[in-house]
Amino acid sequence: MPDFRVRAPEEELMDDLTLATEELRQNLDELETINTWLGGYAPVLNALARLRPHFPPGRPLRLADVGSGGGDTLRHIARWARRRGIAVELTGVDANPFMLNYAATRSTQFPEIRYQQADIFSAEFQAQPFDVVTASLFCHHFSNEQLTQLLRQWQQQASLAVIINDLHRHPLAYYSIRWLTRLLGGSRLVRHDAPLSVARAFTRPDWEQLLAQAGIMHYHLRWRWAFRWQVLIGKW
Repeated sequence: MPDFRVRAPEEELMDDLTLATEELRQNLDELETINTWLGGYAPVLNALARLRPHFPPGRPLRLADVGSGGGDTLRHIARWARRRGIAVELTGVDANPFMLNYAATRSTQFPEIRYQQADIFSAEFQAQPFDVVTASLFCHHFSNEQLTQLLRQWQQQASLAVIINDLHRHPLAYYSIRWLTRLLGGSRLVRHDAPLSVARAFTRPDWEQLLAQAGIMHYHLRWRWAFRWQVLIGKW
């Protein structure tokens, strides 16, 4: 049983950047299904709706989704923007070439989305400016020290806002997703990684401490269903 007072240090199977199997493809499909059922895209779309009055006039909104995985968050953003007549230029950033190829294959009907392989800690990536940087179910993959650095970096790269959508570390969330993935006969990857993701995730005090350590004072931190944190770091 995890100690829910602290973030679990174990790595997920998906943290292996050389992972490139049909099992990973199945896992990405399963994660999209789980996120759709549990409203996992709502924290990002809600934040974009709140930011909409501040979108740059006269040009597309430039948004980067770091750790874009299967590209599902970007596809939801693209649909959201289309329904509202908002021009966007969306960039998915990931270090795993298999995931990038999978995401590109799933996104052929969305010319507003492009994908790039990059090390988000590299100077080359840090030099790229965006209006908005999003990170969905990505932050819990990093240590507190790494995440403090990334928060500072993303705030500098994003001229408008940083949107973070990640899990709430809570026993009910842990045991619920553990039960659900087994009940549905999920792949080995999702059965291993989904509960561990919750154990590696955050409480409100965790976020407050991380943001303070990163020197970030202007933010909104909200709990969202189901067991998600929405962190909105803004410059408006």
